[in-house]
Amino acid sequence: MNVLIVDDNKLNLELFCHMLSMVDAVESRPMADPLAALAWCENHTPDLVLVDYMMPELDGLEFLRRFRALPGKSDVPVVMVTADTELAVRHEALRLSANDFLTKPVNHAELNARVGNLLALRRAQLQLAERADWLTIAVRKATADVVAREHEAICRLSRAAEFRDPETGGHLLRMAAYARLTAENLGLDAAKCDLVRDAAPMHDIGKVGIPDAILLKPGPLTVEEMDIMRRHPDIGASILAGSESPLLQVGAIIAQSHHERFDGTGYPRGLAGDAIPLYGRIVAVADVFDALTSTRPYKACWEFGRAIEYMRNGSGSQFDPLCVAALLADVDGLMAIQHAYQAHELADIGGAL
Repeated sequence: MNVLIVDDNKLNLELFCHMLSMVDAVESRPMADPLAALAWCENHTPDLVLVDYMMPELDGLEFLRRFRALPGKSDVPVVMVTADTELAVRHEALRLSANDFLTKPVNHAELNARVGNLLALRRAQLQLAERADWLTIAVRKATADVVAREHEAICRLSRAAEFRDPETGGHLLRMAAYARLTAENLGLDAAKCDLVRDAAPMHDIGKVGIPDAILLKPGPLTVEEMDIMRRHPDIGASILAGSESPLLQVGAIIAQSHHERFDGTGYPRGLAGDAIPLYGRIVAVADVFDALTSTRPYKACWEFGRAIEYMRNGSGSQFDPLCVAALLADVDGLMAIQHAYQAHELADIGGAL
């Protein structure tokens, strides 16, 4: 344990060092200049400070005040050395959070006992802090593992819905990445950007409740069939509803609201403008943009320029203008996302073949 001794009297420094040499596992650091001692403490943390009150350049009280103001020094035990008559000084030292006192002339046995007790408390304090750090790291790792497993389960569940649809798993990855890019350009914080990215793949989970005869019908749907198809947002929301997981809660919001239109003509609620949850508005632009720029059995892939023009034309009617602007604010980023997930698209096609 490292004991800092601050006293302008070099004879006292030698005496304290000699007495502390009798205490097990203690290394003394004597310093005659209190200002130099404070400078040293800016980059080092002693386990205990022994400081004399009577020093000409900087007395013990001012040293204590400045020492406690240093980062990480609020819990380091400090022993003030004073005379019997300096009761007011002791009271002020207590107010400044001194931990103990020694009275001049300092008794060897008393010094060793007080220093030994304070160092024992310091050891326990450090062990407790180390244990707390270990627990924090363990909890963080366990939480990350839970989130990772939750995310994997959700992705697999989302893929289950996609396998009943002509779309591919590559769509999920690209659309989620487009959603995160949009959220980032809207100024959302990193946690919310990650949340919308991770929840976006659940947008069409409700399609598991749509009959194959309608979901996979090659031709146009009848009015009655379209009414059934338009139930999938509510089905998805009901599948995800009631969870304590923030990810599933956002997933439920997205599932129910991503087919709403900014002008109020969407489904299933006919919400308009800001009444549509922001996450739903973000995923709406990401979902449509990827559908336009991807190859489907029923359509060819659109060029980026044509898709961008479509999104801009739909701004204010089908889409939230702010979300469209955020999506299109980084066209290079959109192209990078498309290229990054082309391998997934090819793998899906190869698996189908």
